[in-house]
Amino acid sequence: MKDVPYRILGTPRFGGILIVSDHASNRVPEDIDLGIDPALLEQHIAIDIGVGAVGEIMARREGVAAFQGNVSRLVCDYNRDEHAPSAIPIASDGHAIPGNALDHAGHQARLDRFFRPYHAALAALLEEVPPALTLSLHSFTPHLATCDEPWPWHVGVLYNRDDRAARIAIPMLAAEGLAVGDQEPYSGVLLNESMNRHCEPEGRPYLGIEIRQDQVTTPEQQLVWAGRLHRICNAVALKLGE
Repeated sequence: MKDVPYRILGTPRFGGILIVSDHASNRVPEDIDLGIDPALLEQHIAIDIGVGAVGEIMARREGVAAFQGNVSRLVCDYNRDEHAPSAIPIASDGHAIPGNALDHAGHQARLDRFFRPYHAALAALLEEVPPALTLSLHSFTPHLATCDEPWPWHVGVLYNRDDRAARIAIPMLAAEGLAVGDQEPYSGVLLNESMNRHCEPEGRPYLGIEIRQDQVTTPEQQLVWAGRLHRICNAVALKLGE
């Protein structure tokens, strides 16, 4: 299972909740040398800190499953268009990734190994076991190296054209006492590739959530957020079904 580009936790159910986390892992296969300081693999450029654990906790509940990326976003970024250079980034937040300076054949081989099987598997899962709601779960750093000011939002809600679930979830998150960003810290119109690929064209309801990483660093925080998102996702799914 080490080289599988994704993993599935829990049992996907028709009409359930499916959590999709493209950046849940910081794993780098042994035969890939990114040419970076290994310490960078613990930072936001390599992984969406906390979301793997939150998804794993949520997937222990009946009717919830998690589909998670199983390699670092520095190896292959699943939440990008496959034709975009950033699908295999040569730099991230000011850090060069020299091992990703691939020729055309190497670039295509990386996509064939990770990107394409990941999206083929996700497409098949959504077709075979359609959920009532897909939760696109990410996290964001409180402070980019290339940004002067820290971001104040505890959580952001992202969407492109389909904002049905977002409009229901935003007031629910605010009622939890959270600072909620509507299309913050960046716009889902620009950064929504996996949902654009798998949900928007088919009219599948989805909720795009970005949690600030200092909110999901500890096991205790992860447990709180798993419970919170489980409640909110179920409420959103019920509301959408009315």
